[in-house]
This record gives sequence, structure tokens and C-alpha cells, in this order.
Amino acid sequence: MIDHYSDHAANERTFLAWVRTAIAVMAFGFLVAKFNLFLKVAAQSLAGAHGRRVSVPGGGFGDVAGLTLIIAGTAMVAMAAVRFIRTGQAIESAERRPGGARMDLALSALMVILGVALAIYVSHALLA
Repeated sequence: MIDHYSDHAANERTFLAWVRTAIAVMAFGFLVAKFNLFLKVAAQSLAGAHGRRVSVPGGGFGDVAGLTLIIAGTAMVAMAAVRFIRTGQAIESAERRPGGARMDLALSALMVILGVALAIYVSHALLA
């Protein structure tokens, strides 16, 4: 039997939850970038059909936000792997170590900023 099995199992479940979340963030980033591309293509199609210029509000913000979300998701996987290894070592170690929540908080702050920016972008696109 593995020593501290339940602790190691909880660590693995947490790692897998981080990976699932990261995959969802990357997929959302892909969706945002593709939706922005769809808006550009639709605007060109409308412009060609009616002979006038149709602008897409926000310009390239959707592309930048999508790419940022994909990069943030990739960083989440890397951070989850580092945390998984460190936590596994801490479970086996007899000494007490403080947790490292700074990267988690920085990533959370980045996601909040991106969420607010995307909400503003979508509301601006809908109202324009």
C-alpha cells in the first residue's frame, strides 16, 4: 500500500481538475478567435452583397483575447504540473512548507481582466 494514499489521490484529482479547466480555457480562447474571424468574414460578405463597407467593432481584440486565453490555458497546465510535483513531494516530506498561491492569484486576476474585457467587447459589438 502507498503511504498517504488518500493525500496523493486528492493531489492527483486536483491536478486533473486543473488540466480540465485549462483545456476549457484553451477551447474558449479558440472559440473567441474563431468567432472574431466569423464576424470579419460576415462583415465582408455583407459588404460585398450590398456594395457598402461594414465595420467590425473591436478590430483585432478578439484575436488577441483568444490567443491570450490559449496561452493562459497552456500556462495553467504547466503550473498544474509544477504544483502536482511539489505537492507530491510535500506529502512525502516531514517538514511543513507554505503553499504557493501567488501564481494562482495572478492567473485568476488575468482571467478576471480577460473576462471583463470580453464582456465589454461583446456588449460593444452587440450595441454597434
